[in-house]
Amino acid sequence: MIALADKITKSFGGRVLYTAATLQLNAGERWGLVGPNGAGKTTLLKIMMGLEEPDEGTVSFARDASIGYLEQETHLAGEKSALGEVVDSAVEVKRLEARIKEMERQISEMPEGDEQYALLERYGAAQDRYERLGGYELEARAKQILGGLGFPVEDFDKPAKEFSGGWQMRIALSKLLLRHPDLLLLDEPTNHLDLESVKWLESFLAGYDGAVLLVSHDRSFMDACVSHIASLENKRLMTYTGNYTSYLHQREDNLEQLRAKRAAQERDIQHMEVFIDRFRYKPTKAKQVQERIKKLEKVREELVVLPESSKKVHFKFPDPPRTGDEVVSLEGISKHYEDNDVYDGVNLKLYRGDHVALVGPNGAGKSTLMKIINGHEAPTAGTVKLGQNVTVAYYAQHQLETLRESYTVLQEMDEAAPGWTSSQERKLLGAFLFHGDDVEKKVGVLSGGERARLALARMLVAPDPLLCLDEPTNHLDIDSVDVLEEALVNFPGTIVLISHDEHLVRAVANKVVDVRDHKVTLYDGDYDYYLYKRAELEDQARDAQTGEKGAASRQAAAPAAATAASPAPTGRNVKTKEQRRAEAEARNAANKAVREEKKRLKQVEAALKPAQARYKELVNMMADEALYNDAAKFDQCMKEYNALSKKIPALEEEWLELTEKIEESLNA
Repeated sequence: MIALADKITKSFGGRVLYTAATLQLNAGERWGLVGPNGAGKTTLLKIMMGLEEPDEGTVSFARDASIGYLEQETHLAGEKSALGEVVDSAVEVKRLEARIKEMERQISEMPEGDEQYALLERYGAAQDRYERLGGYELEARAKQILGGLGFPVEDFDKPAKEFSGGWQMRIALSKLLLRHPDLLLLDEPTNHLDLESVKWLESFLAGYDGAVLLVSHDRSFMDACVSHIASLENKRLMTYTGNYTSYLHQREDNLEQLRAKRAAQERDIQHMEVFIDRFRYKPTKAKQVQERIKKLEKVREELVVLPESSKKVHFKFPDPPRTGDEVVSLEGISKHYEDNDVYDGVNLKLYRGDHVALVGPNGAGKSTLMKIINGHEAPTAGTVKLGQNVTVAYYAQHQLETLRESYTVLQEMDEAAPGWTSSQERKLLGAFLFHGDDVEKKVGVLSGGERARLALARMLVAPDPLLCLDEPTNHLDIDSVDVLEEALVNFPGTIVLISHDEHLVRAVANKVVDVRDHKVTLYDGDYDYYLYKRAELEDQARDAQTGEKGAASRQAAAPAAATAASPAPTGRNVKTKEQRRAEAEARNAANKAVREEKKRLKQVEAALKPAQARYKELVNMMADEALYNDAAKFDQCMKEYNALSKKIPALEEEWLELTEKIEESLNA
């Protein structure tokens, strides 16, 4: 056990968040903490971290357990570089390093003798611990984490305070991951990440050997990396084994059982009440009536209380004005920033009904392309033409200047939706996390997240024919993301979307535009089609690089495999002809039954060996300081490393399944 929250009760004012909530976190477990907005998810993280006190209950930790906490907002000051911030966060390693240097000084000044020998022993033990904590590879690991979270090599030495809030969040996350605490508490860690950085974080957390407790609105992210779910429902904490999708199935199964039990109890109550009313005054039935009255009281005491179902908000948003077939056309677009050539010669046409996801690595120019499309940024060369009757709405986290500081939330909605009733406006605002008196708050006192949600709600009341949305799910909970998803899926106009939320991209996009390597490529299909085509291209590129080596290894492997398959001479035959024929027929039948498995096994083995060798080679390369001075080579290594981190375990698992199946068939 690393941490235990035992019988935690917490209230705010007269509102109870949860009572007797208990959660045990063990090494290797990755927990997703879910629940509706206002259920107290962030509060529970703060209680675990010791930043808030529970009304009742205790939080305890294993001896010497280290804890790391990522909040939703952070701010870095000072003159340290991004890399310096991350490296210096490894406080324990840094202290140990300073102690080792001090010991070295003392040893050099101390005369030989028992005291020096004792100090040398302590020095050796400190060096061993320093090595176990990764002290010698600290900077290389820090660079690997920064690269995985999307930082280009040239930004490693940039002062941390000069980065935007989103990038500062990535630096804060990098610091936590480098420290590698026994317990990792993460509040919306995927906010401000792009899809590729989210994938890297999924892989990192999936193999984390400590305990993880995270809050996220991104269900695909939780499906990929959590092993347990803690759900805050109806003022209680319920625990489930499995990822988010598994939790949904289990929860629905549990609800079905509760509903069935409740229905049976209600039928029993009804039958007993009918019997009691009918025979209450009949002397011959007095004993049976009394028995049923007692039984009725007991059933009512044990009556199942069904949890409150979360209220699903459904809206039919007004259709935008109808446009011409062609909505926007980009011809010969180039974009340059001083020495940075983002892309050249981009030609792209979007049509009415296109729901386009912009994807690609961080820094490739996705947001720039969106700004060029919506007119917020001019291209260096080329033309952008909007189609007939096309107007554009642009949503981005840092472009909320259209909101007026002196207006209340409800007044902002009044202006955006003049034909709506107050009830309709409040219902929509509730979907975007504004409840009760929240709607009377002035815009001037709203947080950045609250302003972002309000701007998003206003946009969907009377949408323009072309919606450009840059990370719209930040600061929403899962229920609010569902409202947004439904609105976008059913939107008849054109959408250009940038999002780290893979579930939203899968649901909304019917086309994908990939922005990378100074190119813009349109994939005329959904996100799964895009992934399939990208994997196909990567396989072709890999085959082209390793084709000659692969062919040679296959030729060398063929005779060896044939030799291994041939039975060795047995010398003296002692079996009858009929026995030998029967055994041969049995062998032939067994071999025929697993022919395809054997064929696939050879393919897996041929792929596995070079993949493992290349993985080791990449690990050694990433420990070399020289790699980080070559940005292009570093990015290529990171891509290949991340791909192999997923490919090798899959191949190993398939190899094990195939060998077991072949052995079972041949030994049957």
